[in-house]
Amino acid sequence: MLFRQLFDSETSTYTYLIADLTTKDAILVDPVKEQVDRDRKLLDELGLTLQYCLETHIHADHVTGTAQLRQLTHCQGVVPQNASAACADRFLGDGEVLMVGSVEIVAIATPGHTDSHNAYWVNRDRVLTGDCLLIRGCGRTDFQSGDAGTLFDSITQKLFSLPDATLVYPSHDYRGHTVSTIGEEKQWNPRLANRDRASFIELMNNLNLPDPKKIMEAVPANERCGKVAIKA
Repeated sequence: MLFRQLFDSETSTYTYLIADLTTKDAILVDPVKEQVDRDRKLLDELGLTLQYCLETHIHADHVTGTAQLRQLTHCQGVVPQNASAACADRFLGDGEVLMVGSVEIVAIATPGHTDSHNAYWVNRDRVLTGDCLLIRGCGRTDFQSGDAGTLFDSITQKLFSLPDATLVYPSHDYRGHTVSTIGEEKQWNPRLANRDRASFIELMNNLNLPDPKKIMEAVPANERCGKVAIKA
């Protein structure tokens, strides 16, 4: 398996390129519109065929590159079940498997940050956690039908049930971290370690964070798989 972590500095977004090195089939997870040229160049250089663009959720901080990549490569756009994106080619529910060559990607429904969010367990040794679980943090729950109690349940019941050695790769990082493990986050994540559900909800409901800068553009565009509305 080829596994690459790519970064968009403007939005602190990680995109993941995963491929089967035998079949050359590839997938991009959470692609960013402004990085489509970078991603397409890397695919070409490595001789890979993009089969899917896969979203962890409908993002509020960046516009997905799926629309452009689908046009350029004829790949399929895949989103979590019940996501507000009728343009998608496929919707993945909890426990469903997406195969990229011999690479197995299992969808784990992890709502809470939004009401339709998946983490993706890749070859049973690493998990792409989206905005559900971040390194020493977690996604906010104050818009897009977010719910703090649901997020706590998703993390503690779903993600923390994975083996402690499972590598954690989030969709964002704002502190310079690239990877963690489930065991580390159980022990050291300040929003979750030694905290019960009620205190987590109280914490999350009082963060008072500003809205993402691109929320007014990103959410409606991502509901159209990355097609930005043309202003009159």
